[in-house]
Amino acid sequence: MKPLDIFSARECGIYLALVRDFPLVSVRDDQQLTEALQEVDRLVVLPARSAAQEANLGALTDLVETYETAHVVFPPVSGIEALRYLMAENGLTQAELAPLFGAPSVISEVLAGKRRLTLAHIKRLAVYFGLPAEVFL
Repeated sequence: MKPLDIFSARECGIYLALVRDFPLVSVRDDQQLTEALQEVDRLVVLPARSAAQEANLGALTDLVETYETAHVVFPPVSGIEALRYLMAENGLTQAELAPLFGAPSVISEVLAGKRRLTLAHIKRLAVYFGLPAEVFL
């Protein structure tokens, strides 16, 4: 079985066009990383992706992840910093997340650094944001 045999003739044409437009080669520098991320963003926002687009997106994200693992240093952040970031990125208010904390005063104290995230908070936040619990540890 040849690699492109997994696609129908139509899907094979779509896949080859994607690879012609953006070849699947190792990311070698930050400029290529930026270009690869732009292509990932373009594919991610499609309302529906074909099998060829899904395969291409998977390969691109693998290439980006390989480069970032070797070259990009992400500074460690606390669970509270991660929560603040996610709130800002998603346009969420304390009141909207208060049910995850039991009361508005609790989330206020957590964000002010007067109280730590509990295991129960971390589990609820992980489910709410669809992220691993480790993000909030």
